[in-house]
Amino acid sequence: MYTYSDDIISDLHKDARGFRPGVAWMHAWATSTDEEKQGIWDSLCEEMEISMKEQETAEAAALVEFRKVVRKTMDFCGTKWNKAVEYLCDAEGEDADCEQGFDHFLWKQGIGYNDRTKIRKLYKEAA
Repeated sequence: MYTYSDDIISDLHKDARGFRPGVAWMHAWATSTDEEKQGIWDSLCEEMEISMKEQETAEAAALVEFRKVVRKTMDFCGTKWNKAVEYLCDAEGEDADCEQGFDHFLWKQGIGYNDRTKIRKLYKEAA
C-alpha cells in the first residue's frame, strides 16, 4: 500500500527542505514508479521530522535570546517589558501597535508562531 500523494508532494518538499521543488525535481517525481515515489515520500517525511525538531530548537533559543534583550532594554531604559518591546520593535522599523508589523518584528527575531501569538496577546493586555 502506498501512502504518498501527488497532490501534496510540493508541500511536503517545502516542509522538509524549506523551499518548493524545482521543475527538474517535479519531472523526476512525475516519471518515478510507485515504489520510487513511496521511497522519496518516506525520505522527505524523515527530513521533515528532522527539520521540525531543528526549527523547534532554534525557536526556543531565539525566545531565550529575545527575553535577554528585552530584559537588557528594560534595565537600560528603566521601563516595563511592554515598553521595552515597543522600543525594540521601533528600532527594527516596525510598529508595535500594528499587528502585522509586530508579528513581523517577532518573526525576524526567530520566534515561533505559538510564542508570537502569546507575546502579542500579553502585549495587548499590558497596553
